[in-house]
Amino acid sequence: MAEYIYTMYKARKAHGDKVILDDVSLNFLPGAKIGVVGPNGAGKSTILKIMAGLDQPSNGEARLAPGYTVGILQQEPPLDETRTVLGNVELGV
Repeated sequence: MAEYIYTMYKARKAHGDKVILDDVSLNFLPGAKIGVVGPNGAGKSTILKIMAGLDQPSNGEARLAPGYTVGILQQEPPLDETRTVLGNVELGV
């Protein structure tokens, strides 16, 4: 049986009383292609941030298999205020 490269089990993420994710479980096999779709505020970015290790679930588990990495292109990338607009764009190229 193939080993999962990523597992999320019964993950929950809340900010105060606002629940963003509740009881999310998923597994990915090597080579999986995924899409995360849903309306605004559904938790899509939160799931991706947890997968990339930029955030942690409030409860539950999220783990990446050893030897693998997750990359993420931020929805709102940080800007270097010491650079011009063109300079910031060039950093992303």
